Amino acid sequence: MEKRVFNLNAGPAILPEEVLKEAQEQLFTLPGAGMSILEMSHRSKKFDEILLSTKTGLKTLLDISDDYEILFLQGGASLQFSMVPLNLMPPKNKADYIVTGSWSKKAVKEAKRVGTVNIAASTESENFKRIPKQEEIKLDPDTAYVHFTSNNTIYGTEWQAEPEVGNLPLVCDASSDILYKKIDVNKYALIYAGAQKNIGPSGVVLVIMRKDLLERSSDSLHTMLNYKTHVENNSMYNTPNTFGIYIIDLVAKHLIKKGGLDAMYKTNLEKGKLIYDCIDNSDGYYKGHADKDSRSLMNVTFRLGTEELEKKFIDEVTKAGFVGLKGHRSVGGLRASIYNAFPVYGVQELVKFMSEFKAKNG
Repeated sequence: MEKRVFNLNAGPAILPEEVLKEAQEQLFTLPGAGMSILEMSHRSKKFDEILLSTKTGLKTLLDISDDYEILFLQGGASLQFSMVPLNLMPPKNKADYIVTGSWSKKAVKEAKRVGTVNIAASTESENFKRIPKQEEIKLDPDTAYVHFTSNNTIYGTEWQAEPEVGNLPLVCDASSDILYKKIDVNKYALIYAGAQKNIGPSGVVLVIMRKDLLERSSDSLHTMLNYKTHVENNSMYNTPNTFGIYIIDLVAKHLIKKGGLDAMYKTNLEKGKLIYDCIDNSDGYYKGHADKDSRSLMNVTFRLGTEELEKKFIDEVTKAGFVGLKGHRSVGGLRASIYNAFPVYGVQELVKFMSEFKAKNG
């Protein structure tokens, strides 16, 4: 078997090795099915069991109450940029958006097609190097909902706690950090997350929404864009991504076995400390993009002194078995995406490489 590299891609991203091995073992014939999950009807009893198990696993990890629906949809977070305002903005036809990066800007673009968008706060003038402070957030008390992006893959920033919005419905794009720690789902009206970071493979988007919000979904909406459609059909109005849901089931079971999200958060803090300490103790050789109080535990963004040095770093680190470290063009530099499945020893090896590179090229 070919040796695996250290996968630091921002997404689709690394999956737990235990999950990959289990899926590999079951790929030809899923136990009790007599066929592969890739061949299985989404209407079969066996897939019903998988779907229920997946929901149960997520409920266990996040303590999701019966006040919420769990959906597995397609179109990624990008389609949710439209579905959220189409379903939730009427009849007020206005919503508040907190802009902290490229993805929240794209969400704003689609929401403006539906109604009026109030930019409640933005750090774009500072190249999104930080999360807005609570006192900077200016909310419309009569808004339909408040939308924010919990983690920003491109800029390496992350909300340390949810914005305080009072009784206003809070909507979150949690694509790149969901399941990295326990959150209080009851604070949210709706959470959506593309699966390809911490949950599973690409092609599935998880939606967790409070049931009372379904009253806002108009019957005049296009069928596939209406949350009611997917709730009433248990995420199977159309053929779902059966393989993706199956992998999410395995990931949820894996996380529960590892001690749940509190244990996962402890590990993520350890990984983050290792790499940020390396950056902070490098005497300015490595420079982080994000302000310290806004740093992401999922996406670590940093730069070297020159672009030539960064190119050399990318070339040598790739040869050393680390892939996906090139930063997004919006920020440049380097980005290490150390999602849940990225191991502690992998971060240790990366830090070792960074220290050696500095010693040779400092």
